[in-house]
Amino acid sequence: MTIPKPLVQTNQTFIVVTVLAALLLHPAILLLPFAVGVYTLITKKNPVILFSRRFLKKPMADYQQEDKDQQLFNQWIATICLGMSLVFFSIDIPSLAYAFSILVIIAAGVALMGYCIGCTVRYRYMMWKHNRTA
Repeated sequence: MTIPKPLVQTNQTFIVVTVLAALLLHPAILLLPFAVGVYTLITKKNPVILFSRRFLKKPMADYQQEDKDQQLFNQWIATICLGMSLVFFSIDIPSLAYAFSILVIIAAGVALMGYCIGCTVRYRYMMWKHNRTA
């Protein structure tokens, strides 16, 4: 299954903007992308992507497609990092909280520029798994 690239980029932008807002305004804003991430991982449906579909001008199949499983893997990474950031903010270890949030901003920001860190991690993991069984 695939997702049109503009929708993936919309989700990445949502993550960058909300996490940046949390770091600049108030850490509680992290609950928004974290909740979206948890919902997405449970239902396999991303509300940001579902909402944004209506703004596509062409049929979904006319856009470059991204792998849904890869996007879910990336969502796992982002959601875990956001969760860790929330935990560290709540136990008053802001240096680690900022570090995990900044990791998410960097990963989503770099993905918007065309390089997917999560894709590299998943590829390496799949190759490791393959080589281990071979």
